Amino acid sequence: MNCRWTLRAAKGRWMVNISQQCSHGSIGLFVPPSPPLDPEKIRELQRFITLSKRLLVMTGAGISTESGIPDYRSEKVGLYARTDRKPIQHGDFLRSAPVRQRYWARNFVGWPRFSSLQPNPAHWALSNWERLGKLYWLVTQNVDALHTKAGSQRLTELHGCMHRVLCLNCGEQIPRGVLQERFEALNPTWSAEAHGLAPDGDVFLTEEQVRSFRVPSCRCGGPLKPDVVFFGDTVNPDKVDFVHRRVKEADSLLVVGSSLQVYSGYRFILTAREKKLPIAILNIGPTRSDDLACLKLDSRCGELLPLIDPC
Repeated sequence: MNCRWTLRAAKGRWMVNISQQCSHGSIGLFVPPSPPLDPEKIRELQRFITLSKRLLVMTGAGISTESGIPDYRSEKVGLYARTDRKPIQHGDFLRSAPVRQRYWARNFVGWPRFSSLQPNPAHWALSNWERLGKLYWLVTQNVDALHTKAGSQRLTELHGCMHRVLCLNCGEQIPRGVLQERFEALNPTWSAEAHGLAPDGDVFLTEEQVRSFRVPSCRCGGPLKPDVVFFGDTVNPDKVDFVHRRVKEADSLLVVGSSLQVYSGYRFILTAREKKLPIAILNIGPTRSDDLACLKLDSRCGELLPLIDPC
C-alpha cells in the first residue's frame, strides 16, 4: 500500500497534498476480503431483525473501514498486519511530553483527512433503523463520529470521540477543530510528509519531523488530550453501567464490525449471554464470541445492512 501526502503552510493557510495512489480507491484499501453475499444468510439476518423489538447494536472498527479508516486487527489490511507499530499507550501519553508532541504532530497531519471522512451505507442504515423505531440503542467502540454524522442519536461512544479535546488538569473541553487552528498558529512554517495511515486519525512521521513541532497547552497550562480512551486506560465506570442497563433492557444484540477482542466491548456480550439474549454477529473474520452467537455473517457491513428491512 503506497499512501503518501504532504502537509504544508501556503499563503497563510495549510494545504494537504494527497498522492493519487493514496486517494484513488481508498475506500476499499482497509476492508479485508470477504465471500460473496449468501442469500440464505441475508434471510437469516432479516428474520433476526424482524423478531427484534428492542435491538441493541454494538459497532466496531469494521463498520468504518469502508469509509476509509484502517483498523487494527483485520487480516492483511489492519495496522498490526501492515506494520510493527503499536498504538499510543495511555500511561506513556500522561508521563512524557515528547510522546505527546509526537502524538499531536501525527494527529495534526492526519486530522484534515480524518475529519472529512463520511458515513458509509452501514452507518446510514443503522441511523434509519433508529428513526423507524427498530434500533433501541447503539453502542460504538469507534471514535470517528461517523454515527453522529449519519444522524444517530440513541448512541453511546464507548471510547469517546476524536472530535473533542480535553485538558488533563482542569477538564475543559474544546472542539478538535479549534485545536487545529492553534496548531497552525504555533507552527506557521512547519511541514511534514506522511507515509501511511494509522487508525484513529494519525499518520506515520519521522522523529526528525516531529522534533520541531510545537504543542499548545490549555489556558490553565495543562496538557491537552483527545477525549478518547487510549490503550491501557479504562472506560468511565458510569458509562459502563449505563450500557449494561441498555443491554439488559434490550431483547437482542447485533454486533457489527468488531472482533470483540477488547474486553471493554466483550463484557457486554457476556451480559447479553447472562440475559439469554439472541446474539448475531456481522464481521469479516472470526470474533471472540462466535460460539455465543446464533448467527454469524462474514460480509461487508455496507453491503449487507442496507438490504435488511427494519420494519
